Amino acid sequence: MLALLWGSTFLWIELALDALTPVQVTLSRCVLGTATLLVACLGSGRRLPRDRTVWGHVVVAAFFCNAVPFALFSIGQQTVDSGVAGVLNATTPLWSLLIGVVIGSERGLRPVRLGGLLLGFAGVVLIFAPWQTTGPVGWGALAIVAAAASYAVGFAYMGRNLVGRGSPTISLSAAQLVAATGLTSLTLPAGGLTPIEIGAKTAIAVLVLGVVATGITFHLTYRVIAAEGATNAATVGYLLPVVSVALGAIVLDEVLSLRMVAGMVIVLVGVALTRRHKRALSPSAPADIPPALSAPRA
Repeated sequence: MLALLWGSTFLWIELALDALTPVQVTLSRCVLGTATLLVACLGSGRRLPRDRTVWGHVVVAAFFCNAVPFALFSIGQQTVDSGVAGVLNATTPLWSLLIGVVIGSERGLRPVRLGGLLLGFAGVVLIFAPWQTTGPVGWGALAIVAAAASYAVGFAYMGRNLVGRGSPTISLSAAQLVAATGLTSLTLPAGGLTPIEIGAKTAIAVLVLGVVATGITFHLTYRVIAAEGATNAATVGYLLPVVSVALGAIVLDEVLSLRMVAGMVIVLVGVALTRRHKRALSPSAPADIPPALSAPRA
């Protein structure tokens, strides 16, 4: 279920962009996701965090995990198909590993994982194809890769400062989307005030994107980490590219070139190699950089 919800995000973004600007898509999903989780909080009798320190961490996490990547995916998918966007999103564990190496939490990196890291980024380069003259597609792919890197930073921060600290998951997820909505609102002058005409297709796409693919999915992410642990939650991420590519081909008739397919395969093989020989975490063990979120939703 999580793989289907996360992987379908790119389809809904693609459909919403038919009538809305990237800023409008980003703000709409944040507002609807926030409303969904606030209603869930009210229904469950939970309250938003009151501690200022927690809110400080929430704002930082919302910036890297929601506001920035949501905007970059909307910008990138103006020129990149939804299926390719889903595969580029799967590079998040590669960025997580790289961040771990830089900050020193990944010590004694085995050759097979190092090879997977290099192989994964080689696949990204193949998809990005900087030697070609397709400028807009190239910049769109770069935006999506940057979004995946932002996720990695955000998840590392969440793992260190928010997850497993005693706050209910529904409160954390709702608070983080509240903060993301506030941050995204600041970008309204950059295309968010453009007049729009919303048809039925766009309305449905935005509604599903905000309520299901943002609100519900984001809360479920927190719950899976708390209930099943980082390692178990990480396995969901491997299905995301399959879902995004399948939906893109079936619903949007997206055509993938041989180069794109080869790049996707290389990325996924590289990601799989980076996960090998990694010490399993028990469900109750804290995760400094949670692999549970290493291949997340958009």
